[in-house]
Amino acid sequence: MTTEPTALVNSGHKKPLTLRRTAVHGLMVLLSFLSVFPIYWMIVSSLKAENDIFSTTLWPVYPSLENYVYVLTKMPILRILANTVIVSAATTVLQVLTGLFAAYALVRWRMRLGGFVHGLIALSWLVPFQVTMIPNYVFASRLGVLDSLSGLIIPNAVAAFAVLLLYHSMKSFPTEVLEAARMDGARHWRVLWDIVTPNMRAPIASLAILAFISAWNEYFWPLLLSRKIENSVVQIGLQMFLTQEGNLWGPLMAAATLASLPILLIYLVLQRHVIESFMKSGIR
Repeated sequence: MTTEPTALVNSGHKKPLTLRRTAVHGLMVLLSFLSVFPIYWMIVSSLKAENDIFSTTLWPVYPSLENYVYVLTKMPILRILANTVIVSAATTVLQVLTGLFAAYALVRWRMRLGGFVHGLIALSWLVPFQVTMIPNYVFASRLGVLDSLSGLIIPNAVAAFAVLLLYHSMKSFPTEVLEAARMDGARHWRVLWDIVTPNMRAPIASLAILAFISAWNEYFWPLLLSRKIENSVVQIGLQMFLTQEGNLWGPLMAAATLASLPILLIYLVLQRHVIESFMKSGIR
């Protein structure tokens, strides 16, 4: 006798939940479409002819690779992409290494001014690049690395974000394991590389991806430092298609597609580590 009202109540609760879930899924589909469509439109535009570049068709009537041929023949795109890969990879490795060393020192070494140093690092993260632009340029000029890949790498070898991310991840590491390793006679170097680093793969992978993407998308510093297109990076190379006489939208979209492929491939391969790191470290 009492099962029918209960069933009606349960069905009444399920309807709002189903509607809410449908609305959430619909919103996620819409946001996904808004995120993916510009990439799709960039690829489609790179396959269009010059007289068809402003058409609103979702796929070109006569797709062609002429824009890619133009990019490969009119600008040293392969050299620029290689420069960008070298700069991004070197910057990523240096930021991960310096972040690991600094985070381990702040967590394991008891210093009187440890909290003060951590606060300074956090505050330096809030300083915009425009403030440090001139000192970095003077520093690069005195080192003699203007218009070189070294000049693009050295000023970005240390990042406050890398130190803070690894610091908070390392701070939650079990201290019992570290103390046991110390009691067994392991030095700091061995503890860091044999115990801490292997158990922090997710934060390190996340930091590596974010650092690589940030270095890949860097524009203002290469623009300030580079003089020759052969020694520049892909973000500066894209400027070649934006001129006062007119913008070459087809070749620009082709070059942008080539510049986006490495980032998309890296993220597709390592996206699981990024999601896992964000869930564990609580980054929002």
